[in-house]
Amino acid sequence: MGDTGTPLLSLTGIDKVFGRDIVALSNFSLDVREGDFISLLGPSGCGKSTCLRLIAGLMQPTSGKMRWSSPEASEGLGVVFQEPTLMPWATVEDNVFLPLRLMGKSKSSVLDDIYSSLAMVGLEGFEGAYPRALSGGMKMRVSIARAMVTKPKLILMDEPFAALDEITRFKLNNDLLTMQAQLGCTVIFVTHSVFESVFLSNRVVVMAARPGRVIEELAVNAPYPRDEVFRTSADYAAHCRAASEALKAAMGDVPH
Repeated sequence: MGDTGTPLLSLTGIDKVFGRDIVALSNFSLDVREGDFISLLGPSGCGKSTCLRLIAGLMQPTSGKMRWSSPEASEGLGVVFQEPTLMPWATVEDNVFLPLRLMGKSKSSVLDDIYSSLAMVGLEGFEGAYPRALSGGMKMRVSIARAMVTKPKLILMDEPFAALDEITRFKLNNDLLTMQAQLGCTVIFVTHSVFESVFLSNRVVVMAARPGRVIEELAVNAPYPRDEVFRTSADYAAHCRAASEALKAAMGDVPH
């Protein structure tokens, strides 16, 4: 995954300043290759979410360059937020249909895509359910299906599993890797969890706060698909230890 992929996006020397002196990102550089699963790991306030918003085009950098491999690459984005952000008055089917509706497509022409996306997240049979009837994990699955229904080249995920219990989180981590393999997409994933970042990623980018910047990048060379065997292996433990040490160094730069 990713290591020999074609560059999809390059961020070079990115600074993002809010107001006069709040430096969210300083000299942030990252090359994203096709097929990568990159985790941005770091303390609160280190600019992880700001980085995703810049990539999504929701804001512009103060300085530095963002280069996409093609115009189509920058348009083919899926975004999953920390909260599922579902429309409570709409069924699961209509929530997943939303991005296709915004593209001007009729529901009848994309029903197969909607059902296929829901099947990918394990929600067959829930098409007619409303969000109020779903658990937190199921709502997040709907949110992921909605991000994937357009078959994006790049999916941005901002701590999507942070509010879920550990068992649900592990299951969704497993399923996310299966989905990525099926879609062949690239993922940039924001997390506070060392364990999650190592399990999911081929690259863990450790960030420090104030100003937000990259402290270290760790390669996780374990092969995919990954499962419980990897999660309980000495190799996994060693990668988690390295990521923890890098995170601790990053935290040392944060004023208390």
